[in-house]
Amino acid sequence: MTGNLKPISILMNYKIKILAVLIAIFTFSACGETSNDGDVYYAAGQYQEAIKAYDNVLATKPKNVKALYNRGRAYEELGELDQAEKDFIAALENDTKNIQVMLSLSNLYQKKKNHNSALLYADYAVEVPGAPAMAYFLKARALHQLGNTDEAYKEYSAAIKMDKEFGQAYFYRGILKLATNKRKSSACEDINMAVKLNFEAAVEAQEKYCK
Repeated sequence: MTGNLKPISILMNYKIKILAVLIAIFTFSACGETSNDGDVYYAAGQYQEAIKAYDNVLATKPKNVKALYNRGRAYEELGELDQAEKDFIAALENDTKNIQVMLSLSNLYQKKKNHNSALLYADYAVEVPGAPAMAYFLKARALHQLGNTDEAYKEYSAAIKMDKEFGQAYFYRGILKLATNKRKSSACEDINMAVKLNFEAAVEAQEKYCK
């Protein structure tokens, strides 16, 4: 793969906890839809019960974007990625400019190692006016996995420019710098910043490469 994208075992030892960030950043309040029992079950980690509750909503409102999306998240938590994909796509078909759904699809396809599709949906998100830093970060991650290191670097930098406290973006930009033989001091600046911003995965990299 171009750019030696896996020179460091640390890239395989940590999962990006993107969904937690997405949930913290975005809500469906703009959709004008009220919460339901499924949301309560989901928050409690009772994902099977949440799916049943969303099924009840969708039985009478099959185009309810919130229910489709949240049922997809519940399926994703259970590891049923194909079902999650179907729900996310259905949600996007009914709300074609919904950035949250686009980002969740990009994240889902990264989990499925379908990096071309991950890039596609991140690209869609970036094109929506007001796209958040997370959109640029997910685009960078897909490009990184596909071996397009120059473009990945640009998108990590764009995410950091938009959010100066984006620990994950600093970390992966630092790892990219190490993997592409850029200045170690510059890479460690990013990794050290990620540690400062409490991104846990960066601690091991700091100990291994920046002491």
